Amino acid sequence: MARARTARTDDGERRPSLVDDAYAAMKLAIRNSDFAPGYQASEQEIALRLGMSRTPVHEAAIRLQEDGLVRVLPRRGILICAIAPEDMREIYDVIIALEGQAAELVAGLAEPERLGAAGALAAHTDAMAAAQTGGDLPAWGAADEGFHRTLVERAGNGRLIRIMQTINDQSHRARMLTLRLRRELDASVAEHRRIVDAIREADAPAAHRHAREHRIRARDNLLPLLETFGLRHL
Repeated sequence: MARARTARTDDGERRPSLVDDAYAAMKLAIRNSDFAPGYQASEQEIALRLGMSRTPVHEAAIRLQEDGLVRVLPRRGILICAIAPEDMREIYDVIIALEGQAAELVAGLAEPERLGAAGALAAHTDAMAAAQTGGDLPAWGAADEGFHRTLVERAGNGRLIRIMQTINDQSHRARMLTLRLRRELDASVAEHRRIVDAIREADAPAAHRHAREHRIRARDNLLPLLETFGLRHL
């Protein structure tokens, strides 16, 4: 089946297509567990749930399969992939390596871009601290995700951004499901501030080290929780 053409505006800018809309809607439903791990349905059923036609859902499912979020089963529909603890260990191996590199790249930017990135990262960190004080865990999680997304985006490496987006989509459910079980929220805020300080000071080695250490500690807290509570299919 031919892929849907990408629409463009009069000035040549790319306009989101129906396939883009279906891709975004399906990915959001997977990330939020509206389409839970192990859920299997026909393309038509998913299209009805999303209020869309089947063709863009089919095309979107192919893209989501490339992202590792679904499996397209011939004549049997679409299966939402589950993430196991072993998958999370591999995912964190990638996150630890790439976010350390991203922090180093941001710390090496020219001063205006570097300080702008540090300011944006500090704002996310302040939002985390405020959410923790107010007992708003969803807001804390959103601010934490915003910090890490901003860190990667400000590095300015398109391939790194795409890899990290895929990895973060795969691991999102596990992080959100265990958020209420975690006891290291204060440590995360403090570690974020150390990363921000290193970036402000243009200390690339320190930024790299702090980002790696932060994600290593997150991994070492998350994986035992998955085992302790028997969370085998996320």
